[in-house]
Amino acid sequence: MNDIARHIVVSGGFDDIRCLDIRFLHEASKLGPLHVLLWSDECVRAATGRDPKFPLSERQYLLDAVRYVHRIHPIEKPSDPHVLPAVATVQPRTWVVRSQDDNPAKRAFCDSLGIQYRVLSEKDLTGFPDEPASANASPSRKKVIVTGCYDWFHSGHVRFFEEVSELGDLYVVVGHDANIRLLKGEGHPMFSQDQRRYIVGSIRYVTQALVSTGHGWLDAEPEIERIRPDMYAVNEDGDKPEKRDYCEKHGIDYVVLKRLPKPGLPRRQSTNLR
Repeated sequence: MNDIARHIVVSGGFDDIRCLDIRFLHEASKLGPLHVLLWSDECVRAATGRDPKFPLSERQYLLDAVRYVHRIHPIEKPSDPHVLPAVATVQPRTWVVRSQDDNPAKRAFCDSLGIQYRVLSEKDLTGFPDEPASANASPSRKKVIVTGCYDWFHSGHVRFFEEVSELGDLYVVVGHDANIRLLKGEGHPMFSQDQRRYIVGSIRYVTQALVSTGHGWLDAEPEIERIRPDMYAVNEDGDKPEKRDYCEKHGIDYVVLKRLPKPGLPRRQSTNLR
């Protein structure tokens, strides 16, 4: 059987991606190279009756960054959501869906074309697996660390990781729940530290994602001491005197990046998305 006949396929809008969406992509990718048939804005409107929260270009950019996705195929014209849209370069072996999206019409479509139909249950998507750094690290590159909350994950975070990863192997330390509440107040974070760590770790630019064990603006100090990075990178919002002083004292290069979106995409802030 040639490679084109071995595609594992998922289809949908993937608008405002959250942890369960990543878990779904993760589990589906275990069956083989994962191809995403990504609905255009028009397709989302036709299927849901509403505009997508994020435009196709932004949804595609974020999905492209997810390490479990092999390739994305934008679907421009609306079609029956219970069938797979025809794509010349994709010949599905298996159509994977979540249990909430299971439908007899989808099963019938797959049966008629000899396509395997796989339903992932809620139990299949439990937990937040951790990928060890050894799987992604390069001994010849410098180590770069970034820290933050990463609560409502969006394309701006992906762009920051993309830029920082050009400096070296990227280690992201996600603030633990108690420290986020300490710094930002009650109601924060919206998502647990394990969920936030898992989403961050799913991004292909990230070598390893960890949860902090310290407190205050330097809550990642224990992790920094263990990782021993060459650089500590922040964006303009995350630039703090405590971080600068710590890096100067410990001989770590301190890099401040401008908070700029990927060209062609809107600027995003978690506060505005909450």
